[in-house]
Amino acid sequence: MIKRLFCNKMILFGGSIVIIFVVIAVFCPLLSPYDPYQVNLYDRLQSPCKAHLCGTDNIGRDVLSRIIYGTRVSLIIGVVATLISMIFGLFFGVISGYFGGYVDKMILCLIDIMLAFPGLLLAIGVAVAIGPGLLTLFMALSVVGWAGFARMVRGVVMAAKEQVYVEAARAIGVSDIGIIIKHILPNCVSMVIVLATLKVGSFILGEAALSFLGLGAQPPTPTWGSMVSTGFAFLHSAPWISIIPGLAIAVVVIGFNLLGDGLRDVFDPKLEANESRR
Repeated sequence: MIKRLFCNKMILFGGSIVIIFVVIAVFCPLLSPYDPYQVNLYDRLQSPCKAHLCGTDNIGRDVLSRIIYGTRVSLIIGVVATLISMIFGLFFGVISGYFGGYVDKMILCLIDIMLAFPGLLLAIGVAVAIGPGLLTLFMALSVVGWAGFARMVRGVVMAAKEQVYVEAARAIGVSDIGIIIKHILPNCVSMVIVLATLKVGSFILGEAALSFLGLGAQPPTPTWGSMVSTGFAFLHSAPWISIIPGLAIAVVVIGFNLLGDGLRDVFDPKLEANESRR
């Protein structure tokens, strides 16, 4: 397993991208050349130069510094929203798949309803109802994401609970909670890790979309989506304000997607079975 992790090109490439952005997020005060909140009207709309490698925005703030600080905000939102979605998805998915019956039907109906709505439209609806802000981003993205986790976990649990070792544990009197913790949840770990990795990228994209619409973190907090939104009005005269943070969004999302696809290949039991036959 470890050998396959380090031999998978998608994991190496995607993981390298993710690690770079994590380092930027952690050490942003050291890496940022300027205060991201500092306004300098004399330097407004400067094109990329030695003093400002990525130029300045409409009120003279350094674009590179705001992108660096925006990395921390975007990663925190993506990771926290993924964790919240994963916790709720695991809870409802395990209950639905393990106990079945009317509970399963009710939860599955709720999952189908949630998945029937376009994710971005649902997130916008939640954000409008609550009001803009960082808390809104966490709640809106979590509401969108938990159903995908729940459906996947439900399928894994339904297959795992029919295994012989689960029946044996039940026969010797192990409680349902004990069976779930010791025998069911370990079967979900690999698939949850893969889906969580992919969700971080999609949630970062979702955060950018909500911030672009003014429903995310409010000024002066630097986020990639709000930077793209700010620069939209200056797209012809100062395209770097929108294009450079847009490229940052694209690169980090590609990194998480490649990492998730690589992990899926490694954890896929069919691939492991084929390799063992060879």
